[in-house]
Amino acid sequence: MSWGTELWDQFDNLEKHTHWGIEFVERYTKFVKERSEIEVNYAKQIRNLSKKYQPKKNSKEEEENKYSSCRAFLTTLNELNDYAGQHEVIAENLTSQIISELTRFVQDLKAERKSHFHDGRKAQQHIENSWKQLEMSKRRFERDCKEADRAQQYFEKMDADINVTKADVEKARQQAQLRHQMAEDSKNEYTSCLQKFNQEQNEHYYTLIPHIFQKIQDMEERRIEKVGESMKMFAEIDRQVLPIVGKCLDGMTKSAESVEPKLDSNQVIESYKSGFEPPGDVEFEDYSQPMKRTASENSLSNSRGEGKDKPSGKSKPKLWPFIKKNKGSGPEDCSHLPPEQRRKKLQAKVDDLNKEIQKEVDQREALTKMKDVYLKNPQMGDPNSVDPRLSEISHNIERLKLEVQKFDAWLAEVEGRLPLRNDQSKRQSGLYDTQNNAPVNNNCAQDRESPDGSYTEEQNSETQIKAPSTEFDDEFDEEDPLPIIGTCKVLYPFEGQNEGTMSVAEGEMLYVIEEDKGDGWTRVRRSEEEEGYVPTSYVEVFLEITKGAMTYI
Repeated sequence: MSWGTELWDQFDNLEKHTHWGIEFVERYTKFVKERSEIEVNYAKQIRNLSKKYQPKKNSKEEEENKYSSCRAFLTTLNELNDYAGQHEVIAENLTSQIISELTRFVQDLKAERKSHFHDGRKAQQHIENSWKQLEMSKRRFERDCKEADRAQQYFEKMDADINVTKADVEKARQQAQLRHQMAEDSKNEYTSCLQKFNQEQNEHYYTLIPHIFQKIQDMEERRIEKVGESMKMFAEIDRQVLPIVGKCLDGMTKSAESVEPKLDSNQVIESYKSGFEPPGDVEFEDYSQPMKRTASENSLSNSRGEGKDKPSGKSKPKLWPFIKKNKGSGPEDCSHLPPEQRRKKLQAKVDDLNKEIQKEVDQREALTKMKDVYLKNPQMGDPNSVDPRLSEISHNIERLKLEVQKFDAWLAEVEGRLPLRNDQSKRQSGLYDTQNNAPVNNNCAQDRESPDGSYTEEQNSETQIKAPSTEFDDEFDEEDPLPIIGTCKVLYPFEGQNEGTMSVAEGEMLYVIEEDKGDGWTRVRRSEEEEGYVPTSYVEVFLEITKGAMTYI
């Protein structure tokens, strides 16, 4: 079936139909575009939803990720974010593979349609002009025939009239002949026009129009085929992301299956375990007889009894868990926390400090290598320009090491592993220590000390963890003062908040009476009555030698 033969007389309807076909493609393109916008907006909303419920950094929500259910939820959020990405892929593919293609196709289709119908209208106009010429030739032939008939009748009338002169008759005869000749010429012209028109009409309806309509039909079939391909691609674009979407959904399912109630229950124990033992039985107090208590050493009642008998004014027995929680950040040694939680906090702090030390060490190594390069190749840079930064890093490392020693001492206390004495020196390398030969008992809270007494049932006379004061005090009690062996200049200020240490200011000059024995401390004297220990890394020491002076840092 061909449009050229079947629809030879439906030029206007074909023009309307092809115009509707182009509008249909444009409407379908608009539909795909709106679908693409929906996918983009949906993906955006899904991403925002995932981002909204992501745990915030340094927040309580981030700490909750230790539970398997929270980790599963976090995995679900991440998978949902990837799921949103697949919808963005759908939108991108719809735009590039359908919308852009159909937009270009419609532009080409409009230009092609315009060209075909222009040719059709041109052919139609030509056949109409030929028809008009045929009609004009026909009317002229008809008119000339009538004129010739009238001229012949007039001649016959003049010839029959005896009163008319011979000259008039001859004139009428000549006029009749002229009209007959004109009629004959019109007839020949009409015959020629008729043959030409029939030939052109035959060519128009059997050659030109079928050819043009066939092109229009081919154009229309390509349009329909393109729409079908686009509809197939519309579904295929969705199908392409289904495997990845399936993986996202599988990930959500797997994360949901990874939820372990028992593990989360144990994690609650790890998070909130205090390390205290439950209180023992409360003894019956018989006021009718002299009170004799046999309190359990592992119960809180023991602490109550000892609290009454202890004359120290600083001892303030408290009943955990009936005390109120400290809402503030608490002291630096985390003594406001229960033993188990305190141990975890201190251990985490030690780990963080060690990581910082490692970073500083890595930076120092990098700068040292850079300085070596500068020394070998002076044109690349000044080696002395690295020294201030190296000095700053060394100071940071020493400071961090002191912090590690401080927190490790607290950690040793809470874990019941007090550092042992060194035979060569009574002092330890750490900042903090407990008394010599002090027994260690980690059974319950009564035997532990804390700076604010929050979780201690019996406190010593001091409320803060002692620095190596016992050892320092023993040495200060010596009858003969130590001789001066050198001087030192204070590089950084130091607050000696613990017994046995001494506060110094930056730039201050002091006497050295005992050098560092490997524990990080140097014993200095400001006056006869004031002496103590300061960190070796905080001072520049000048030891007196026989000749000259030697700098020791």
